[in-house]
Amino acid sequence: MSNNIYLKKGLDLPICGEAAQNTRKVVAPDVVAVKPTDFRGLVPKLLVREGDKVLAGTPVLADKMSQNILFTSPVSGTVAEVVRGEKRKLLEVRIKADEKQEYVDFGVKKVADMSAEQIKATLLEAGLWPALVQRPYGIIANPEVKPKAIFVSAFTTAPLAANPEFALNGEEKNIQTAVNALGKLTDGGVHISFNSENYSGTPFHRLENVIQHTFTGKHPAGNVGVQIHHISPIRKGETVWTVSLLMLAAIGKLFNTGRYDVRRKVAVTGPKAIKPAYVEAYPGMAIKDIQDFYDASENLRYVSGDCLTGENVGKDGFLGFFDNQVTILEEGDKYELLGWAKPVRCSQFSSSRTYFSWLTPKKKYAMDTNLHGGPRAFVVNDVYSKVLPMDLYPVHLLKACLANDIDKMEKFGIYEVLEEDLALCEYVDPSKIYIQQIITDGIALMLKEMC
Repeated sequence: MSNNIYLKKGLDLPICGEAAQNTRKVVAPDVVAVKPTDFRGLVPKLLVREGDKVLAGTPVLADKMSQNILFTSPVSGTVAEVVRGEKRKLLEVRIKADEKQEYVDFGVKKVADMSAEQIKATLLEAGLWPALVQRPYGIIANPEVKPKAIFVSAFTTAPLAANPEFALNGEEKNIQTAVNALGKLTDGGVHISFNSENYSGTPFHRLENVIQHTFTGKHPAGNVGVQIHHISPIRKGETVWTVSLLMLAAIGKLFNTGRYDVRRKVAVTGPKAIKPAYVEAYPGMAIKDIQDFYDASENLRYVSGDCLTGENVGKDGFLGFFDNQVTILEEGDKYELLGWAKPVRCSQFSSSRTYFSWLTPKKKYAMDTNLHGGPRAFVVNDVYSKVLPMDLYPVHLLKACLANDIDKMEKFGIYEVLEEDLALCEYVDPSKIYIQQIITDGIALMLKEMC
């Protein structure tokens, strides 16, 4: 085991609704969706029409800027609908799934005998290249670039996140194959970070041909961006790639079986989830396919991902490409008269000891989406520094983004962060500022001006 990196800053959100470690349901999909909006900066080109037959692994979209990057169907079936938004923006390609799944055969590959170019070609052809995320900016990796290194987080500290050991049980061989393949795409190696408290308890610590790191700390210690910051910070002109364990398993299955198989165990979580547990499903799964996990008569928010960084997809939405978690929350549309003035609020959690939640550190709370206030000007304080374990000045970075000042954005760390890295800052912010949206807009400006 490598030297441990101890992070003193952070916050574990005590929200109730963790998924029990059992698979309650195998989802037989009726309709799944391929969503271009899951990929930052993608300008999609539609490759299919309504009524076309597809197999699992058939290309349905391509990137107009790099047309060898394909996005393939997770299931076999018929293209049922192409959903567009304002100005005919492509939002979804909905596919009605067959009862029996059929796959495109990409052929079993022996990674040890393949060159880097052959590995790239296989991932591009099968539609798994988008699983590789490039930093800075969190965009799809550029196949023409050799990254400084590839980084993987083997644990997660996000609220109610799926347990990697349970969700990926039995995938060790596939993950090892993927690591061997991706290791040929960089000279800096594949870096995998583990939770020091569970290092010996995870089967992934036996992975070979990797550079191991361990971290100790609260959320966001499990964020790969935080780990990169402490292992090898991204400087101007440098490129690194990241990939999740979930996607490593899919990449390994591609080489070992010749199939585009992105089935996964999805944790259905949250205070409003009924008997939270796991389901086996595909990315693009309809939220309605798990309607036995929630009461549709209530006013709920359906989040693809965790409650801090996930996307509000609504009850008619679909699971994101990168997600293996759904969080079900109560909408915060119930307001308290003079709630701020109540000295005792046993049902509310406070990260700043405003209430008495600090006296019951093990208690879990049925949190909702209420802001308990409204956006206002930045308040000068140290709340961000208590939860952000990165050597950055978040207020300076945010103000640079608001001012569209590219020089200062570079100076204050725009290359090192994505929205998820500052999500806790947004949660504890007394000014109720939409910090993640500011970072999103800042990255969009950098992509427009610098790329």
